[in-house]
Amino acid sequence: MCSMGKNTFLAISATTLLAFAVTACTGGGNIEGDTASSDSPGPQSSDPQASPEEGVGTERAMSEPFGPACADVPQKGAGSFAGMAREPVATAASNNPELSTLVEAITRAGLVDTLNDAEDVTVFAPTNEAFEKFPEDERDALMQDKERLTDVVNYHVVEGRHTPQDLENGEFTSLQGDPVTTSGSGEEFTVNDQANVVCGNVRTANATVYVIDAVLTPR
Repeated sequence: MCSMGKNTFLAISATTLLAFAVTACTGGGNIEGDTASSDSPGPQSSDPQASPEEGVGTERAMSEPFGPACADVPQKGAGSFAGMAREPVATAASNNPELSTLVEAITRAGLVDTLNDAEDVTVFAPTNEAFEKFPEDERDALMQDKERLTDVVNYHVVEGRHTPQDLENGEFTSLQGDPVTTSGSGEEFTVNDQANVVCGNVRTANATVYVIDAVLTPR
């Protein structure tokens, strides 16, 4: 009986040590994961071992701004991606000189507070060059017509923060009331088949912004 008890005790001890070792290894993996998650989002998603099926690499890649016009965004200051992320959308747009005509339209329409106070919206933001595609007299007339201008600005805003994946075959209702459609994939997207996204997935404090190269017109 004593011999039997000793063997049993040794077997139990070995099992316990093995379980402890497995637990320690597993715990080390969790700590490493926690450390990675505390870093700023970035190149860790480029790990070739990451499984696309888990969506980790795709999710992180789709979280960054993209598009040719993103290269013109300042690296530092209020107009940088980091600076815009701290401000509500109308204020953030005012820090980008390429969106000054849009900001003028928002101001003339009396929508600065409306957009800054909105929760979780997506804004398709036309560049200055997009507005310049209108003949000057038409553009001036639009800027002087507050009711029409309000419709045009609101048509560029939809509820919810939408990711690039949402835009692949998107159908949204604008704050103006008319539908907005998007299509594309990767880093190439169009809005209403008339505007191209030139700098997408830009974060502000309350919105996701897609800068576009044409002004959208409601029905």
